[in-house]
Amino acid sequence: MHEDHISLFLCGDVMTGRGIDQVLAHPGDPKLYEPYVSTARTYVELAEEANGPIHSPVDFAYIWGDALDELELVEPDMRLINLETAVTRSADYWPGKGINYRMNPDNMACIKAAKIDCCSLANNHVLDWDYAGLAETLGSLGKAGIKWAGAGPDIQAAQAPAIIELPDKGRVIVFSLGSESSGIPRQWAASRNKPGINLLKDFSSNTIHQIARQVRAVKQPGDIVVASIHWGGNWGYDVADDQEGFACNLVDEAGIDIIHGHSSHHPKGLQVYHNKLIIYGSGDFLNDYEGISGYEAYRDDLTLMYFVSVNSADGNLMSLNMLPMKIKRFRLNRASGKDVRWLKEMLDRESRKWGACIEIEAGHTLVLQFTN
Repeated sequence: MHEDHISLFLCGDVMTGRGIDQVLAHPGDPKLYEPYVSTARTYVELAEEANGPIHSPVDFAYIWGDALDELELVEPDMRLINLETAVTRSADYWPGKGINYRMNPDNMACIKAAKIDCCSLANNHVLDWDYAGLAETLGSLGKAGIKWAGAGPDIQAAQAPAIIELPDKGRVIVFSLGSESSGIPRQWAASRNKPGINLLKDFSSNTIHQIARQVRAVKQPGDIVVASIHWGGNWGYDVADDQEGFACNLVDEAGIDIIHGHSSHHPKGLQVYHNKLIIYGSGDFLNDYEGISGYEAYRDDLTLMYFVSVNSADGNLMSLNMLPMKIKRFRLNRASGKDVRWLKEMLDRESRKWGACIEIEAGHTLVLQFTN
């Protein structure tokens, strides 16, 4: 990358709990409290029935598969994921939640294997194992030397951004925000005297002004500010009007340079608004959903690595390259040409409403085309 650019690797939901946790070196307690599944081993069995045996225990780098080679090739300045699991041994599941993800803290090395710099935590699974599970999650990330944003022991900590120093390039500042539209219980909101996540009250102008004040308090010349937002439902390409308005207002009024949206199990359309990138839904990146039927039309087995390059002086988007991957046997594999074309057509269709389009380069890289 050029010296006047800052490059980031972004991806959507990284869920290394449940079935994935069971094939790693230190599987935790497999007990689940789901309506139809009582053990995490069931998800391993479903994946093996669908795609063949997983020879566990796998090493910590296994789940990232071919994505590691791409990361080594690009060498982004900063790597951000939405970590959608608790990292805990807690047995105190959140009652009535239905789905509860957890990964044994002894498996945290699987996150470090991809040299992740920062985890967004304001999502609908980080408190699946109650407040003890959240505290252990934060402690596990801290021990691993991985920064986080979006959750904490009180509202001040939950709202605080993660600040990643880039030698000779400046800083990336990450705010992590969650919306009830993604399934986050209202009770999970942090308060002055209660742990929890940074839960948005709404998408109103008051909320925008509050975020703008938080950004102004930390942003310095040359900083790139990312709003990592967990919002919207699991399925469907439509973007709600209030989400689109909120994203644009974050750019116009709060000084946000990149909107990193997630929650949908599949990628959604892309927008470049006033030279700033808006990813409305980056899709799942790693999960244990193989063999689960019902939404095959959305191809949630296909995932994207988002490599974003922005101008370090003003945060304007320079380029977005996306590398398609396919989840198979709990591992990321390079997508086939047919799958790359499917993703290209879908993203192109969904992004044209905002004046952007998608092209294929070198047979496997999806490139966002836009006009400033």
